[in-house]
Amino acid sequence: MSDSLSRFEKHITVTSETSIAIDILASESGLSKQLVKQLMQKGAVWQTVGKKTQRLRRAKKIIRRGHQLHLYYDKLVLAMVAPEPVLLADESHYSVWNKPYGMLSQGSKWGDHCTITRWAEQHLKPQRNSFVVHRLDRAANGIIIIAHTKSAAAALSGLFQQRQVDKRYQIWVEGEFDNKASTSNPITVNSDIDERKAVSHFSFVEYDAELDRTLLDVQIETGRKHQIRRHSAELGFPIVGDRLYGGDKHTENLQLSAYYLSFLCPFSGQKKEFDLLV
Repeated sequence: MSDSLSRFEKHITVTSETSIAIDILASESGLSKQLVKQLMQKGAVWQTVGKKTQRLRRAKKIIRRGHQLHLYYDKLVLAMVAPEPVLLADESHYSVWNKPYGMLSQGSKWGDHCTITRWAEQHLKPQRNSFVVHRLDRAANGIIIIAHTKSAAAALSGLFQQRQVDKRYQIWVEGEFDNKASTSNPITVNSDIDERKAVSHFSFVEYDAELDRTLLDVQIETGRKHQIRRHSAELGFPIVGDRLYGGDKHTENLQLSAYYLSFLCPFSGQKKEFDLLV
């Protein structure tokens, strides 16, 4: 295969007794060893042994007969550069970050080098594995928690599932929103998403007459995919920069920020509170 192909995948069942990963991948894919090494470092190569499939990053890993290698090449994904997040707190079992616009919460088979989880693995000291607890859209920014053990991921995910995490967002929406909608009297959208219950509460913060847009505070009881974006658009006030649910009126980034998060730490028993507006 040629390096000029923009996207393809290759699945290899090893037939020789032993092989070096980078050698067999380069030979079978037609890609240069340098490019294969980049793909491995960026999480686009996988190894299957028995029923277990996981990312393979070690170029000189010995691969044995019957093992399978999977290479996923996407020129656009490979060229992506991760923006830098800001570490808000390192709590050992987990860390809390301010994720910027354009950074992913988790990767795909095509790579993970632009994810907050991979960034944490590469930059935290001491080094630790990273596990997704909850997600923020690539187009959104704000506070996100990353777990560093499977038990921490389970404990923290449980807090979200049991609605024991206070999550607050701010969005700029197109047009003038009802200024009577306060935190004590919000406008509530109770509208299922993908046949699952979804509830969002919208409160007025301020109106910018010059730009004809309104800043809203949002609290959600559930965490469905694109929930805030879909419910806001359903009200007739799409989020500024939302080209998926609001059209192409604005060329700027999605104006959605997860600015506040608080919960009772399952390890220390202490209340943890993070607020980007303070």
